[in-house]
Amino acid sequence: MRKKGIVAIVGRPNVGKSSLFNRIIREKKSIVEDIPGVTRDRIYGNAEWLTRQFIVIDTGGITLEDQPFAKEIKVQAEIAMTEADVIVFLLNHQDGLTDEDKVIARILYKTKKPVIVAVNKYDKKGLSTDAYEYMSIGLGEPIMISSTHGIGVGDLLDKMISEMPKIEDAAKDDRTRMAIIGKPNVGKSSLVNSLVGEDRMIVSEIAGTTLDAVDSNLQVNGKKYTLIDTAGIRRKSKVFETIEKYSYLRSLTTINSADIVLLMIDSSVKITDQDTNIGGLAYEERKPIIIIANKWDLVKDKEKQILKKEDEIRAYFKYLQYAKIIFVSAHDKTRIGKIFEAVEEVKEALNRKIKTSVFNEVLNRAQLINPAPNHNGGRLKIYYGSQVEAYLPTFVMFVNNPSYVHFSYKRFLENQIRLQFGFDGVPITLLFRERK
Repeated sequence: MRKKGIVAIVGRPNVGKSSLFNRIIREKKSIVEDIPGVTRDRIYGNAEWLTRQFIVIDTGGITLEDQPFAKEIKVQAEIAMTEADVIVFLLNHQDGLTDEDKVIARILYKTKKPVIVAVNKYDKKGLSTDAYEYMSIGLGEPIMISSTHGIGVGDLLDKMISEMPKIEDAAKDDRTRMAIIGKPNVGKSSLVNSLVGEDRMIVSEIAGTTLDAVDSNLQVNGKKYTLIDTAGIRRKSKVFETIEKYSYLRSLTTINSADIVLLMIDSSVKITDQDTNIGGLAYEERKPIIIIANKWDLVKDKEKQILKKEDEIRAYFKYLQYAKIIFVSAHDKTRIGKIFEAVEEVKEALNRKIKTSVFNEVLNRAQLINPAPNHNGGRLKIYYGSQVEAYLPTFVMFVNNPSYVHFSYKRFLENQIRLQFGFDGVPITLLFRERK
């Protein structure tokens, strides 16, 4: 597994950050309007250039003016800059170099991160004397681009990749890195303290009191683990009354550095959209996931409620049907040892190799039990398949026509593979290739 690099696009409002973001991730995920500050929430996306995968963060603009959401946008951009490996400082050539740009440049000096100056809305080809004006801020030679027309964006991407730190293969580290994610006040820090056996984290009823992400190393039954608690946000002002808006970025960067994700929810209350949104971050990053239902000590009639609660969790997290569910109380240290048992089972599933002959027996039996339906003008026929080398269990099946694969039949095959070989807690990948 390799940790992805993270790039943050920052700058004052209306310089074209969202347009550049969409160009890089190659989809229209961010809202684009000619209204300053329209991108109020940080939006992230996955991108790839020169075979290097990375995460791009689109931030709201940093502004000095006292306009709505200005403080929230400024803080969110600062968080993005803290989490990023590389920062793209975007300017607008039509406006020239402004006082706000100069103030932002002074903020960027303090980050000690690689900063690339990109000047947007520049429709000429090649570097001209227009670039000299922007060199005065002292952040190096700018790259002149037009995110709308794609001019210079390739050069910008080349520069971004060259500035990213070289990521060492996580396999060289024998520790299993476990990210603990969840909305504020579900008990993440309490769980870390219970697992580690000491008060490493501030524990409070006030949501968002974890200030920094702290890696806690421990050893259980001779196995080495690193727990990564999702950092909360510093509570400097009323900006953080809606602190949940800012928890996603920290969750994302924590997930990015992990081998296995522990998604914590509060089992004593109803599941919320924020729970499922945070879980979706781990799902989209294709991480092995274990759902930790905490605060089980607060639930009455536990024996009667456990099946009902598990059904509720499955209903809300339909996209995580493969995930294990463990009910614990971090406060009472009840059943927390089950977490390490589940982690080891997930690790075993990750490393499980299926013989090609056995895999094809399961494929043939599945097609006999449930033949593929007609789809896109034909019926799928699977000739043979095999497991290929990959971080996650990945299977390639050679078929008559990949376009005949209906999503429901793909899900059926995945369920059959899980049933026969046991890949609980682990996402698996099915690839269909036409037999030549």
